[in-house]
Amino acid sequence: MPRRTSRSTTAFRPGRARGVAAALASAAALAALTGCAGFEYEEDICSSGEYPVLSVGGTGGACVSDGEEPPAGFTRYPEGKVPKQVDDKWDVYWNTHTLDKDGKIIDAPDAG
Repeated sequence: MPRRTSRSTTAFRPGRARGVAAALASAAALAALTGCAGFEYEEDICSSGEYPVLSVGGTGGACVSDGEEPPAGFTRYPEGKVPKQVDDKWDVYWNTHTLDKDGKIIDAPDAG
């Protein structure tokens, strides 16, 4: 007479486990080789609680605590032209432009 077995004792199949393990290993290898393409790290210009300021007449910058005025020789970026992350559109732009003492955008003299 055949022995009765429950479904739980037949559910584990070694061949299926090897297939799942191989698929997981392949996915991990692909992620490692592609460097997780599509996931790009963006570094903020300033820390939380700070805002960026621009050196008047130059391309230097600094970060100032919220609620404080820029130090002498620095000014706020024009509204809508504030860099947020390193190498974003405005960070790159301000590498070759600056503000004069009157707040007018000019080519940076040290942008060679």
